[in-house]
Amino acid sequence: MIDLYYAPTPNGYKITLFLEEVGIPYTIYPINISTGEQFKPEFLAVSPNNKIPAIVDHQPTDGGEPVSIFESGAILLYLANKTGQLLSKDWRERTEQLQWLFWQVAGFGPMLGQNHHFNHYAPEVVPYAINRYVEESKRLYKVLNTQLEKTAYLGGNEYSIADIATYPWARCYEHQKINLQNYPAVAKWLDKISQRPATQAIYFAAT
Repeated sequence: MIDLYYAPTPNGYKITLFLEEVGIPYTIYPINISTGEQFKPEFLAVSPNNKIPAIVDHQPTDGGEPVSIFESGAILLYLANKTGQLLSKDWRERTEQLQWLFWQVAGFGPMLGQNHHFNHYAPEVVPYAINRYVEESKRLYKVLNTQLEKTAYLGGNEYSIADIATYPWARCYEHQKINLQNYPAVAKWLDKISQRPATQAIYFAAT
């Protein structure tokens, strides 16, 4: 059983997408980040960086005490290793998938997060910041599109944690002032992932 400390953000959705894909039972513990619940001592004991998501695995593979993990990329890698799913066993393809996972957690997600902030949440309009992060978002979408012109999924021909990490951010393209017509391979990839049962369950089951 997995305890998932969660809010419905792109990083939070990453973990639910994985868990639904592989069918691991999990319990969601909602963290209201707008009211500061992420700073409570009981949450900091699991996620010392006061960010969601975080998990507690009550059945780790070594049979020992429960294990807590924070940071979405680390959680995805942990779960992939635990289950043997959604990360290639071929070392070349695995290497490709891992580098795209790290591309997402180090660049794509943080830059799009800044885009979100300055376009929608900053207390004042800062034209320089808006332009900087929109332009960087366009550059990153071009990188993503170029890769997806070559392979069906990030890192190869199989769906993996690299795609799971990237999809929740890329599906917010309108929020980021991105014209998806300029990135047709990304549009095709988004549509393909949106049809997966796990994605339907997470995003569309209630609509």
